[in-house]
Amino acid sequence: MEKEIVDNSQLFFGKHTIYIDVKRKIEFKALGGTIPDGFLFDFSNKEEPEFYIVEVEFKNHDFYKHIFPQITKFFAFFKNRKSQSELVEKIFSIVNTDIKLKKEFKKYLGEKEIYKSIKDTIDSSQNILLIIDDNKDELLEIMETYSNTWGKMVKFLILKKFVNNNEFIYVIEPDFENIEYGFAESVDKAEREELEYTEEFHLEGINDNSKRLILRSKKNY
Repeated sequence: MEKEIVDNSQLFFGKHTIYIDVKRKIEFKALGGTIPDGFLFDFSNKEEPEFYIVEVEFKNHDFYKHIFPQITKFFAFFKNRKSQSELVEKIFSIVNTDIKLKKEFKKYLGEKEIYKSIKDTIDSSQNILLIIDDNKDELLEIMETYSNTWGKMVKFLILKKFVNNNEFIYVIEPDFENIEYGFAESVDKAEREELEYTEEFHLEGINDNSKRLILRSKKNY
């Protein structure tokens, strides 16, 4: 699923976002020895851009042995000024040496310094985007129990991939631009079956934003 996110990041997250594929670019211990899947900068509001640590997980991953400790390390990172400074340096180095990434940042920043903008964004916007292929029953309880961390800092998206007549169809809920902190509703249980159905079947019960995303995704393949 990580590759799909890298290849379709603006489709999933919006045209005013920049996604950095971390695992291919960063090797360091600023995040508690844990390397996330990516970093996302959302420039929908140029004056107040948002920063996300992106973690991609699967429903079959053990929540308390894998997902919970992973996200907890990211909370600790946001409280450590030294670690944040190291991360700013790493991200700036990546952007400054990648012509395409640098051009993307300058498109939104204009004459502003890239380094300072990255630092200011990470200082003021501390979010974790958890992307998973289906609901995890434990998430709702955790977000309610740890309301000051999970409830405030974690945004949760469900991303599903289906195959229909050799075409890839993606369902993402909720739409990233409308996402709120907390728990997301999954698509109908029937869609979890590993069978090929018609596109109309997959679109039943899915909101209009998700439907448009699916149709646009198909056109890319």
